[in-house]
Amino acid sequence: MTNLAKEFREFEYNAWQQSVDQYDNSFGSLTNQMIQPLLNAVNPQTGTKILDVATGPGYVAAGAAKLQCQAIGLDFSDAMLKKAKQLNPDLEFIQGEAESLPFKNEEFDAVVMNFGILHLAEPQKAINEAFRVLRHPGKFAFTVWDVMDKCIGMKLVYEAIQAYGNLEVDLPEGPPFFYFSEEQNCISALQNAGFSHLLVSKFSLTWELTNADELLDAFYQGTARTGGLLRNQTEENLANIRTNIRQTSQPYFDKNKLVLPMSALVASGTKL
Repeated sequence: MTNLAKEFREFEYNAWQQSVDQYDNSFGSLTNQMIQPLLNAVNPQTGTKILDVATGPGYVAAGAAKLQCQAIGLDFSDAMLKKAKQLNPDLEFIQGEAESLPFKNEEFDAVVMNFGILHLAEPQKAINEAFRVLRHPGKFAFTVWDVMDKCIGMKLVYEAIQAYGNLEVDLPEGPPFFYFSEEQNCISALQNAGFSHLLVSKFSLTWELTNADELLDAFYQGTARTGGLLRNQTEENLANIRTNIRQTSQPYFDKNKLVLPMSALVASGTKL
């Protein structure tokens, strides 16, 4: 792992150590909408041994367990794992790195990752590792956000930061956040790892929040990169960003709820 990759990994780790409850309260209702599409992509059966990489609070592992799968969740953040165990005391959770899985070759029938790939310093290594620990003909699937224009919650926040924030904040550089929003990049990464029968599907989601301040707080306290950017703004910048989001979010209010259109991709492949 390069020094740059180590810096980014450490930055993500420290951020997630502090973001557990905010993530669970704000992003959970959104990312949970992709659990079923993600699991459908690997076609789990009763008894399927499935690994949920970057499990966070254990949402996908719990979803797999409900389908009578033998589910194991893995995350590098001990704070996230503590939350996962609190929510799912009967499931197995292990601390470990997505890019260097602590398992032998061909241990699993399926591997899944729900938005975790966006937070890795070396995503290709993680996809290669998923291939390694899969049996033949095991399946791997991961989810990512669509392009920003189709993810209104992100668009409102990012455009406010662009307009009113200081973008020269010193944060470790990671892979481009929207790299896998391009279908071909998903396909190429899966091919590079050795996967076949490649498929990318899109899903429309709706993110319901109370108001614009809740949207900003979701990113401020519940994300790593955007949160890092926001947490390093002056009070004046932050106030201007908040005011802008309150204004630009107005068209998305419906019956006193902020209803934001979002879009996500599921990319999958099979180890033949």
